[in-house]
Amino acid sequence: MLLALLVILSVSIARSSTGNVNENHCAADGIQLYGDVKVVEHFADLKVKVVESFPDLKVKVVESFPDSCGKWRIVESFPDFTVKFVNSFPDIEIEFVNSFPGIP
Repeated sequence: MLLALLVILSVSIARSSTGNVNENHCAADGIQLYGDVKVVEHFADLKVKVVESFPDLKVKVVESFPDSCGKWRIVESFPDFTVKFVNSFPDIEIEFVNSFPGIP
């Protein structure tokens, strides 16, 4: 019994993603994970941690048409949602990519 618990705990620690992304709707906490995004320091809709492996979402920063899962256009006004980059306790974890954005 103790061995099984240790195995489960080690597997959950090895996988670092938060699991907060709804894969069917490409959303987290009811927020669609594509569109116009503003980076803020306070009162963000989502707290985001950038990782290099096991992300919840692969993000491609685009200049136009952020209309599918994982495509973000960084804006200063009229965002679809706001994010704050954090090092701990994120809502979601992302990896920036040049191709194939979306849920891995």
